[in-house]
Amino acid sequence: MSDPSQRPGRLAVGVVGAGRVGAVLGSLLREAGHEVVGASGSSAASVDRIDTLLPGVPRLDPDAVVSASDLVLLTVPDDSLESLVAGLATLGAWKPGQLVVHCAGRYGTGVLADAQSAGAIPLAIHPAMTFTGTSMDRARLRDAAFAVTASAPVLPIAQALVVEMGGEPVVVAEQDRAAYHAALVHGANHVVTAVTQASATLARIGVDEPGRVLGPLTHASVDGALSDAPGAVTTLTGPVVRGDSGTVAAHLAALSGSPETLAAYRAMARATADLAFSGGRLGADGYAGVIAALGLEPGDLYGPAAQGPDLEDR
Repeated sequence: MSDPSQRPGRLAVGVVGAGRVGAVLGSLLREAGHEVVGASGSSAASVDRIDTLLPGVPRLDPDAVVSASDLVLLTVPDDSLESLVAGLATLGAWKPGQLVVHCAGRYGTGVLADAQSAGAIPLAIHPAMTFTGTSMDRARLRDAAFAVTASAPVLPIAQALVVEMGGEPVVVAEQDRAAYHAALVHGANHVVTAVTQASATLARIGVDEPGRVLGPLTHASVDGALSDAPGAVTTLTGPVVRGDSGTVAAHLAALSGSPETLAAYRAMARATADLAFSGGRLGADGYAGVIAALGLEPGDLYGPAAQGPDLEDR
């Protein structure tokens, strides 16, 4: 059908928490033909997002949003989710047959138990993407992965909602949600931290545009790691993989003026050495030299490298 609103199964959608995620997902569901009937948000930024991404949608209190909706998007901070669901249950806001969707990566559907007890249908849908809270996010989400968790009878509903928003549903079991979210944080947020620290080091020594220096290298490294995932051992480069313990020691000395960067470098160099050794890229002698340069004692050995076949010969 040319008019999305005429498709069967259109829903009245409410957004509780019009932050960066909620307003964008609400706009995508609206584009798919669903009717966004209300959104909550009290900060100036939330009000602006509602006006910009959901023009004409009334701003309501959370219980009024829930009361008006067939599908409720709960897009609030992770640590607020459980108490919000419980509070709305106390008010008698949840309705039998109502779809309740949260977007917290950490949780499956268990956190929606109070809504489910009232007859609502719980779904967990988490987009694996960073958000700016602007229309730019709509294009970013096209073909992005969304982790979906739901009971078997209603899992197709969660998957269909993701497809309607232009994403690709990836099923994640309830008990695996924390590991899933930790992987995303480690692979995305911690990369930002590393790049920020590296940029600060370059700026400190007088490099005017650190991004120009780091950009091509960082993109090539990440692209190579993703193409080789989950192992990515073949794409490892640098002094740790080569066993250049003298270079590693020089790096530690150069970073001594920045304790935070030094600590991060030491931790990631250790993890890189473990990965390279367990993957056969770094021999026992080279591994031992790097560990010593990092200031670690033999008794500190841990992780995959501790299982290396040549460890006792080092």
